[in-house]
Order: sequence, then structure tokens, then C-alpha cells
Amino acid sequence: MVGSFGADAWVVPAGSVGPFTAPTTFQASWVAAVRRLPGVRAADPVAVASTTTSTPHVRPLYVTGVVPGGLGFQAAAAGPLGGDRAIVDAKLGLHPGQRVVLNGRPFTVSGLTHGRTVFAGWATGIVSLADLQRTALDGLPLATAILTRGVPSHVPPRFSLLTNAQVRTDLLRPVGSAKQTISLIRSLLWVVAGAIIGAMVYLSALERMSQFAVLKAVGVRTRSLVGSLLVEAIVAALAAAALAVGLERLIRPAVALSVEVPWTSYVLLPLVAIAIGVLASLAALRKAIAVDPALAFAAAAR
Repeated sequence: MVGSFGADAWVVPAGSVGPFTAPTTFQASWVAAVRRLPGVRAADPVAVASTTTSTPHVRPLYVTGVVPGGLGFQAAAAGPLGGDRAIVDAKLGLHPGQRVVLNGRPFTVSGLTHGRTVFAGWATGIVSLADLQRTALDGLPLATAILTRGVPSHVPPRFSLLTNAQVRTDLLRPVGSAKQTISLIRSLLWVVAGAIIGAMVYLSALERMSQFAVLKAVGVRTRSLVGSLLVEAIVAALAAAALAVGLERLIRPAVALSVEVPWTSYVLLPLVAIAIGVLASLAALRKAIAVDPALAFAAAAR
């Protein structure tokens, strides 16, 4: 989302923590002063606003107003802007040529973006800056940020400079609590998975105590018994990991939020599963190591 604007830095009013969670308006004409700053090769104003669309049903839509052909226009490469034309995310379920109503004002969909959502699932739209000013800013020549190509050495009074990293942090701030909750649930599920695998391996070891005793009595090394239990636990953990990947692929289309799983997760998942499997089998391993070979003769006597 942030990278699609093609900016090296963001100039926002002083005191604003970010252009997405705390958009503060100012006169768009300030862009002239920013363009004269050392280090700035190009600069253009943008505005972001939360609107409501009633097509195909009522829902919030986060709209960005950009200067056609200027900085930020990279986000609008899917179609033309201006003249009450809008580019919306495919999440809305609309197609080019259809009408979308923003704050009661009709726009024609001129193109689609894919995967551009904010705040854990809000679809986004892109219009020209002039159209957004008429739709959400009472027709006033206002902006909420100035994008720059090149990083200025300083900014005008009453303004501050944000990097792309700071803007990304601002964009992710509203979903911070949700991410913490998901991380907590994930940790709890790993504990549950470990408990289930550990119980399975432990019960399996209990059922085979007499077999372990016989194997020890005939000279099978303890490490071979331990290895068999470890293999059982690791296979169970890897099977669970493979099942989880398959279920994630099946469930992803039904999730309301945009789901992106980094490739590192697919690499780490089996490694973590193996570690959990080994830890979960420790109780069973201790039981197998401590088994007395004399149990083999006791079982034979019975």
C-alpha cells in the first residue's frame, strides 16, 4: 500500500502521527514550498479520507486523492482518473464501467486494484485529488500529505517529515491489537498441538512397554528405542503441519481479510513442528529409557 505511492518521503502537518490514522488537512498550495526544498526532485499533494459507499451495499471505503500523472499516480495505474472516475479494489465486487457511490456522489469505475486494503479489510479507492476535495473536503483545496521524490534536508515550519517505514507503522497501528491476539492464539494452539502429540506418543509407549523390555533383553540398544519414538512424534508433527498448509489454502478464499503468508512461514512451520514433536515426546522417551528388561520375563511367566 505504502510502496504503491512511489514516494521517498511524506510531509505531514507537525503533530500528526501519520497520514492514514491521523490525516490532518492543510492548504495544498504548500506543495510549492516543498518543491523548492534541497533534496526534493518532485513533490505532489495527496489526500486520504474515510468515505462510505452504498454500492453494492453500505460499507466503509478508504479513498485516496492523487494528482493524475504525479506522485502517487502509480497507485492509479489500473485506469484513468478525473471526471468522476474512480479506481476501486476488487474486494468491492465491482467491475469497470459500473457505478460506485462515495458519500452520495456517483463515480464510474475505471479500473481495479487487487489486494489493496487497510485497517484489516477496508477496501480502498483512488480518485483524482480534485474529485476527493469535492466529495469529502467540502470542495476546499486541501491535502493531508505531500509526497516527495528525494528526501528533503528540512521541511517548512509547522510540518514534519515521515519515512516510508514510519508510514507503514502508522498504517499497521490500528491492527496492532488484532495481531497480538492472533499471536497469542497461535502460541496456545502450539501448546495444544504439543499436548496432543505428547499424549499420543506416551500412550503408544505405554502400550509397548513389554515390547521394549523384550527388545532390551535381547540386546537392542536404548537409543534405537528412543529413535523409534522420536520418529513417531516427528512424523505426527509433520503430518499435522502438512494438513495445516492444506487447510490454510482451502480456508483463505473464505476469510474476509486479505491473507498473505510469507514463504518463510512455510519453511519455519515444519522446523517448529519437529521441535514441538521432540519436546512433546520427552515423557515417553523417559519411560522407554527406564523400562526394566526383567519385564520381558515377567510377561513370559504370565
